[in-house]
Amino acid sequence: MENKTHAILCPNCGKLVSRNSEECYNCGYKKPGRVYSNQHMFKFFSGQISYVQGIIIACVGLYVFAILLMPSALLHPGGGGFLNLLAPDFGALLKLGMTGHLSYTSGMVVKLPVWTNITAIYLHGSLLHILFNMLWMRQLGPAVEQLYGSARFFLIFTIAGVAGFLLSGIFSTVPTLGASGSIFGLLGAIVYYGRDRGGMFGQAIYRQYLQWAVVLFLIGFMMSGVNNWAHGGGFIGGYASAWLLGYQEKKRERLSDRYLALGTLILTIMAFLMTFIKNFV
Repeated sequence: MENKTHAILCPNCGKLVSRNSEECYNCGYKKPGRVYSNQHMFKFFSGQISYVQGIIIACVGLYVFAILLMPSALLHPGGGGFLNLLAPDFGALLKLGMTGHLSYTSGMVVKLPVWTNITAIYLHGSLLHILFNMLWMRQLGPAVEQLYGSARFFLIFTIAGVAGFLLSGIFSTVPTLGASGSIFGLLGAIVYYGRDRGGMFGQAIYRQYLQWAVVLFLIGFMMSGVNNWAHGGGFIGGYASAWLLGYQEKKRERLSDRYLALGTLILTIMAFLMTFIKNFV
């Protein structure tokens, strides 16, 4: 006979509890085993799912799709040399959800839809652009997930990206895209963790990642075409959202954080659906 009384992780507090318990002994969450029957939902609500790989797959997939949407652009590349190697067509990126302002020869300036502040996070303008960002995602993403939990990682990533584009929209009228604002937000989250945790370990983390942030800021100012406003806004957004959400050592990720992350994921999907309907249908 199958044993159905084994322990599971409570989807709210992450502590061990009997699958058939009416409520969690630690936090009082009702019927903690109710999501266990659906393996994927259980992994999500118990915090066992990672967003890092999903973000990388989405970015790479959209980059390839942008190239396939107008492959003729590769035969007539614009300026920029190596920096614009395998750059998707501007019109394709615009259709997929680039954000910012569009300037016309008539002098009219049009602000792109507000939901493009989300979609533009996942779009990239060249091979070097996406390669650089995804390498940093592989470096910083797992660290932030470990410190904050997978749900709060995704919230920080999204809030930072949107904050970066909103600040960029205030001070710049140039169309923009890319995950670098979100990546600076991950840096901001780790810097906040090190500063708030303190001690020898916290101070070491704080100094190391703050140095990385400063170096990346300086590189951005030395290169043309880099959206430094988005970088600055992303760093502020990541630092502020980390402060609001808290990290694992201070406050364990709870079910409410996972519901917020699920809502943010649905909002992201809806942003792409609205972009698709507006530009393709």
